[in-house]
Amino acid sequence: MGQQNYSNGILTNLDDIDGAPMRRKQYPTAPANAGLEVTHQASGVIGAVVEWTDAAVIIRDDSGRDRRVRNQPGGFLIGGQPHSLVRPTPTATSGTTLTASGSIAAPNQPAKVAKASRLLVEGLHDAELVERVWGDDLRDEGIVVQSLDGADDLAEVVAMFGPRPNRRLGVLLDHLVDHSKESRIAATVDHPDVLIRGHRFIDIWAAINPTLIGLDEWPDIPRGTPWKEGICAAVGVAEPRQFWKLLLSKVTSYKDLDPSLVGAVEELIDFVAEPG
Repeated sequence: MGQQNYSNGILTNLDDIDGAPMRRKQYPTAPANAGLEVTHQASGVIGAVVEWTDAAVIIRDDSGRDRRVRNQPGGFLIGGQPHSLVRPTPTATSGTTLTASGSIAAPNQPAKVAKASRLLVEGLHDAELVERVWGDDLRDEGIVVQSLDGADDLAEVVAMFGPRPNRRLGVLLDHLVDHSKESRIAATVDHPDVLIRGHRFIDIWAAINPTLIGLDEWPDIPRGTPWKEGICAAVGVAEPRQFWKLLLSKVTSYKDLDPSLVGAVEELIDFVAEPG
């Protein structure tokens, strides 16, 4: 039997079945500049472009979560029309700076007068972490972060604050999951100018990626052992303040945090920044 010729057979590229090569459909292109609003057709992800490569695009969705999607020709809807995303324009990359939260940094401008609205967090560590990642956004919006020193008196704090339009409260709670103490506390507050959101962890430390300090995952702490002290004992650090200082120093952007925390903080900032 003679040697078979597969040059136009099933082992070649997918061409027209009649033998004529298919022409690849041409799509309009758009520079993948940071902040460009797109819809990824294959996955349905909607959001703003954060990063671009030839192979993939990272889109930040409305919850603040980063979604990595394939960069394919015609794979993105812009204004309802399919486009191919190409390398960002030099002016966009050289003139655009992203903050630690992934937002486009505003140009230098005088500090804004603080809004009457406030963002409340449970403790000092929560405030320090929010400042480290979202500090630029908060200053740009004129939003002040304050510590509750624990959530037990939240209903009383809200009543004393007197929320109303143009004087909103956003509240970030730890461990805001079904049947937790925090969820019961949150249920005592029902006001249109108060938004309560939280993450799923017992302590905000655990919302930080443990690989930043060389751990595959956070250790399980026995019930009845204070979580911070238990973590420090597990990793061989005697002083919680010392460990927190190290952990915080490793955080450089929202990518180092769990999406449940990122989404909660982003939603709260949007809420208190809006005019009533």
